Amino acid sequence: QVQLVESGGGSVQAGGSLRLSCSVSGLSYSRACMAWFRQAPGEEREGVASIYTRADYTLYADSVKGRFTISQGNGGNTVYLQMNSLKPEDTAMYYCAADVGAWGCGMWTRRDEYKYWGQGTQVTVSS
Repeated sequence: QVQLVESGGGSVQAGGSLRLSCSVSGLSYSRACMAWFRQAPGEEREGVASIYTRADYTLYADSVKGRFTISQGNGGNTVYLQMNSLKPEDTAMYYCAADVGAWGCGMWTRRDEYKYWGQGTQVTVSS
């Protein structure tokens, strides 16, 4: 059974940091586009960052560039999102997604590219 499990969410003040983790199980892959999405109440789910696992190539939404860093753990079954200089507008449910077998992350912001999703972890940033 494929599972993506996010953790590391919480409540912080503006300017603070959080590190999200996505643990992948039940899935074996040599290449994938792994991504973090977020969804605030009343808003559409949007792509935050992606990483192509074979090349460690990363892409970011403009709103988080320079503040967030996506990375993968050794062994390839964990993806992280380091979030620094958090702002109230970063408040959302954060989801991990996997496009297994991908040859890159060219369409990484499209939700329908991803077959596997986690349940989400809540991030709340207060001013």
